[in-house]
Amino acid sequence: MKTVQISLNSIDKVKSFVNTITQFDFDFDLISGRYVIDAKSIMGIFSLDLSKPIDLAIHAEADVDEILEAIKPYLVD
Repeated sequence: MKTVQISLNSIDKVKSFVNTITQFDFDFDLISGRYVIDAKSIMGIFSLDLSKPIDLAIHAEADVDEILEAIKPYLVD
């Protein structure tokens, strides 16, 4: 498992992020404080505070580099 920080500060970013990660057959969780949300759930994402970066847990053993490349526009430096 790998954890990275992402920023989803607009509705368009949320929609394109969900479309991007649903292409992968792995589980993704968004962690904001004590809340853990399925990252493939648009409704779940909108229940979080999107004004600050969120932790994304990638539950994948393989293809991690490919996933990171795909989500590059959302990563926080």
